[in-house]
Parts: sequence; C-alpha cells; structure tokens
Amino acid sequence: MPSFDIVSKTDLSEVDNAINNIAREITQRYDFKGSKSKIEHEEGVITIHADDDMKLRQLHEILQGQLSKRGIEVGMLDYQEPDKAAGQSLRQKVIIRQGIDRDLAKKIVKAVKGTKVKAQVAIQGDELRVTGKKRDDLQEIIQFVKDMKLEQPLQYENFRD
Repeated sequence: MPSFDIVSKTDLSEVDNAINNIAREITQRYDFKGSKSKIEHEEGVITIHADDDMKLRQLHEILQGQLSKRGIEVGMLDYQEPDKAAGQSLRQKVIIRQGIDRDLAKKIVKAVKGTKVKAQVAIQGDELRVTGKKRDDLQEIIQFVKDMKLEQPLQYENFRD
C-alpha cells in the first residue's frame, strides 16, 4: 500500500553554519562597529543580543537572509518577545520549530478527511503518515496540503509504493 510522511524538520547544522556567517558579518559591518550585538545558537534556540531595536531588526533581516541562502524556510522561526537587558540593549529568543504540533496535525487530518479522497492519515508523534490504495490519491493529498497555506513549512518524504 503506498504511503508517505508529512514532517517538519530543520537541519540544525545548516543553522549553525548560518549563525557563524552572521557572527562574521557583524564584526565586518560598519553599522555594527563598537556594538555589543551578537547571535548564538544552542539546541534549537537562537539568542539574539542587540544594542537597540534598530540593530535587532537588522539582525532579523541578516538571519532570515542567511537561513534562506542555506535552504531553511523562514517560517520555521518562532520569534519570542524581546526582553530588556542592561540599558537599552535587548535580548530575544528565536525558537526553531521541529516537528508538527498536535493542533496543526489535527487540523491537517480533519482537512484531508474532508476531501473525500480514499486515504488514511495517522498522527505518529510529531509527524503524519498518509496511506492510500493509489499513488495518484497520495499525490492529490500532497497538493491539497501544500495549497492549505499553513504557517509552518512542511516536507513530504518517505514516499513508498
């Protein structure tokens, strides 16, 4: 029986490479001269330290640019509220989403069942397994889920006949 998995994964080694490039860029840019701005990555959480709000926004743009160059979709980033640090400086955590959360999984399952395509969707931890009798049905499901315009980027892998 043909099947495939719907997952949401981020390559954390590529994130590390992007963070290292950003750290190098901060030291070379004129607008960051004398600044204490820095960016760190640890276990799926990026921490941005910026002198002020303007530098924080610039670091967001640099981060998004570097990640998109490396094939990581910006929708994987979950920006938390910036915290005040000493003086005017700000600290912000950016969580890298890994896996599909329960609410989004239920939303996808309900939408797929509403299409009347003969396929079963099962939630397996933080991913979804879709099985059906025909390969065309599964390809139709993939296109349907892509057209749902979800806030979190998804990947479709492990397609088997």
